[in-house]
Amino acid sequence: MRSVFACLFFLLLTACGSTWNDPYPAADRGKNILYSAFTERPKHLDPVQSYSEDEITFTGQIYEPPLQYHYLKRPYTLIAATVEAVPQPRYMDGRGRALPDNADPAKIAFTDYVITLKPGIRYQPHPAFARTTTGEYAYHSLSAQQLAGINTLADFAQRDTRELTAEDYVYGLKRLAHPRLHSPIFGLMDDYVVGLGDFAKRLQAEKDKPWIDLREHRLEGAEVIDRYRYRIRVKGKYPQFLYWLAMPFFAPMPWEADKFHSQPGMMEKNLTLDWYPIGTGPYMLTENNPNARMVLEKNPNFRQETYPCEGEPEDAKEGLIKDCGQMLPFIDKVVFTREKEQIPYWNKFLQGYYDASGISSDAFDQAVQVTAGEITLSDDMRAQGIVLTTSVATSSMYMGFNWLDPLVGGVDPKTAESARKLRQAISIAVDQEEFISIFQNGRGVAAQGPIPPGIFGYQEGAAGINRDMYDWIDGRARRKSIAEAKRLLAEAGWPNGRDAKSGEPLVINLDTTATGVGAKARIDWLNKQFAKIDAQLVVRSTDYNRFQEKVRKGAVQLFYFGWNADYPDPENFMFLLYGKQGKVKHQGENAANYQNPEYDRLFERMKAMESGAERQELIDRMTAILRYDAPWIWGYHPKDYTLRHAWLTNTKPSKVGHNTLKYQRVNAALREQRRAEWNRPVVWPVLLVVLVLGLAIWPAWRGYRRRETATAR
Repeated sequence: MRSVFACLFFLLLTACGSTWNDPYPAADRGKNILYSAFTERPKHLDPVQSYSEDEITFTGQIYEPPLQYHYLKRPYTLIAATVEAVPQPRYMDGRGRALPDNADPAKIAFTDYVITLKPGIRYQPHPAFARTTTGEYAYHSLSAQQLAGINTLADFAQRDTRELTAEDYVYGLKRLAHPRLHSPIFGLMDDYVVGLGDFAKRLQAEKDKPWIDLREHRLEGAEVIDRYRYRIRVKGKYPQFLYWLAMPFFAPMPWEADKFHSQPGMMEKNLTLDWYPIGTGPYMLTENNPNARMVLEKNPNFRQETYPCEGEPEDAKEGLIKDCGQMLPFIDKVVFTREKEQIPYWNKFLQGYYDASGISSDAFDQAVQVTAGEITLSDDMRAQGIVLTTSVATSSMYMGFNWLDPLVGGVDPKTAESARKLRQAISIAVDQEEFISIFQNGRGVAAQGPIPPGIFGYQEGAAGINRDMYDWIDGRARRKSIAEAKRLLAEAGWPNGRDAKSGEPLVINLDTTATGVGAKARIDWLNKQFAKIDAQLVVRSTDYNRFQEKVRKGAVQLFYFGWNADYPDPENFMFLLYGKQGKVKHQGENAANYQNPEYDRLFERMKAMESGAERQELIDRMTAILRYDAPWIWGYHPKDYTLRHAWLTNTKPSKVGHNTLKYQRVNAALREQRRAEWNRPVVWPVLLVVLVLGLAIWPAWRGYRRRETATAR
């Protein structure tokens, strides 16, 4: 019995030196690893198919398109990634003759971008490049027997690399038109990349082949010039095309990897490019279990790239310049754990097991405090050395009216004016400032139009307010009164929420995918907003796929939507209301199906212009049209609140640039110290239990020993 107590006591003493609740292997303690979490599993990791925030967290670190955004500069600035310099446009007329830089956009038939790569860039190690001693590819003709023992990419014994070439970028662009891949931007790029639509039609003849060798098919709008140079030709003048060259859609794809992953039997084992991305970026995916854990590790072949030395004035004060000129990336490994619930995610962050975290509504009061309108960290957060970063997202959340609807739409000239006043009345009644306060914990800016802060065209202060919805009083925007909304409603033919002719009540149908307890509170709030003008709101909740189908068919009246910037240009927001982007007629992104000939005319001029005073004037005119027509209930631009521990540095919010992990740094020693302090095991309850058990067992054990001794005698 004494030996049992001694063993228990020894175990307790040895446990005191480490944390019992550490979710990570003991061998990883103190290592240069960043710990993060994800809530939704990525569906696509193939660069031509991936188009969501959940996926670009990973693809942005692996693939390298030609361009990237400067990590620190704002407004967002394009810089070279794998190329020598940002390519300059070369304009031509319909006969292929060169035009000057200041040529009239109407005369520009084509724009050429000649892109020159930096030599010496190499891919991550991959079995697709492995060769035999005779120079043949080792794994390009695998039999079913050879594949039998292969379950992950790590099961291949050999791997190799090769240099990045211009042909890889052209091959990757051609994959946008692949008949089996269904790229979400194919339709848009077909409008710009010369010959892409015809190229896609030609590929249809080979869609049943296991592998289509795209090198054998010429695409007029993307051609290799030599080993390090290629040319992309787009229709007309489209300055925003450069922004697309910073997105993974235009990342390179080596033909060897495409062929390797297209072999029979690969898809059944998830050995595809959608599961195992291949790139030249700072990290490579070494573990892919999207239901539990994803791991990125440093690419040993990553090119030489250094931390930036300039940024905004406050960056130096915040320590964001101190690593100037240091080689990237700083972190060796990034471990992502899937967290389906917010509470465990938050608790693990507080324990130091995640290096950074957002703030859910449930944790908001615990994390921050609001004093005289100022947002500051709570005392508990400051005591842990946690740092708060805030930024307004380049996003717009809104409620859209269906322009094709006979009640709220604007197609019928006979009812267009009354429908406009109806939309304006509803827009005034739905108090966005109140919504932001209640449901966003103040984390948002009420929208005055489609363009969010940080994007060219957004106007601050009195110059930027929506005069149809707000008044400028005492240096701030104040929403117009409910009395004004009721006046507009009466002029629209709905006095006191009743049809002036029939007496029927005004009923507005809202389609939404919102479900759950939080959604009910929002819907109750919305009902109260409509009740302020004596209107009735009918909420039609449905699943996401059904909702998307109704929007595509125009079978909605009012709906919730939002848009995150693909690139930092006003065109990326103004096109959401461009007539030729109508969802029903053109399958575009104009979900409201809004049409205004004057707006469309101005849009076509604005989209091809460089940002400057003339472009700002056009944007102001377009915004004024939208405010008057009110095709959206202008919602809000979210504010992102991010918390990080003191050991994570070089973090700067970015909603546009996504290849940001390479800039961040972790002080692993400080993290281990803090984790030990915050997770000290409480031993005395265990000792007390052991003691009580011992006292309870002791008499029985003594009696047993007495009987054994007596029997032996």
